[in-house]
Amino acid sequence: MKTSTTDKVEGNIHKVKGKVKETVGQITNNPQLEAEGTIEKAEGKAQEKVGQIKKVLEK
Repeated sequence: MKTSTTDKVEGNIHKVKGKVKETVGQITNNPQLEAEGTIEKAEGKAQEKVGQIKKVLEK
């Protein structure tokens, strides 16, 4: 699998995990878990963008 695809897939995984953590943090009234989820979601978005950029540069 190309590195661009790997980055995009891993980015999506981090976004989903972050969203789950964020939601669980809201439900359980745990601001630290909610913040961790928000950060992980943002990291996932950034990694996904890196994958998109790599795909453009590979052509």
